[in-house]
Amino acid sequence: MKVIVTGTTGMVGEGVMHTCLLSDDVSEVLSISRKDPGIEHTKLKKLLVSDFFSLEAIMPGLEGYDACFFCLGKSSVGMQKSEYERITYDLTMNFANILAEKNPGMTFCYVSGQGTDSSEKSITHWARVKGRTENDLRKLPFKQVFAYRPGFMKPIPGLKHSLSFYKYINWLFPIGKKLSPQWFNTLEEVGLSMIYVTKYGYPQFILQGKDITATAKKCKNG
Repeated sequence: MKVIVTGTTGMVGEGVMHTCLLSDDVSEVLSISRKDPGIEHTKLKKLLVSDFFSLEAIMPGLEGYDACFFCLGKSSVGMQKSEYERITYDLTMNFANILAEKNPGMTFCYVSGQGTDSSEKSITHWARVKGRTENDLRKLPFKQVFAYRPGFMKPIPGLKHSLSFYKYINWLFPIGKKLSPQWFNTLEEVGLSMIYVTKYGYPQFILQGKDITATAKKCKNG
């Protein structure tokens, strides 16, 4: 399959991209980001965009892909509500609408987050915005849409864009995975899960931690 990965200069996007590049199921990865992700690979193509709201120049290069793994996003901490909505909802929907037009047979996997509110009625602003984004993505004419809601995501060792504080708390991962598997995944699992659902589908729109682990295991085992 040929896949698009966004947010490849962030921890999540880089981890998903890395997993795709190593997978025999993936023949090509198109990284779309504002900056060069800083790696070279025979499977990897790159498109650099300065503004995700102005994509006219790259639109011809977006055709012919089987999936988009949308890993672009920012924390709401310290952001104005209007700016968070612009980045989380407006940007995502603008990009997804273009892809739906170019690739109606595509699978779209959106990295959302634990605590997202599908009813859009939460007292927490970010949870409502993420919920609205998930709901409206589902209305687009893609072949499949999946919302990923991981909690703690363990980085892949050796990659460039892992958040520094994770090295101080990674020791928590095996304990958390055992006691609360719904909240703990590796980034490799997230990437493998996305590959699996693109290839085989999944009966649920929302994938929580246990779903991510189970589909990743199936992908790894062939």
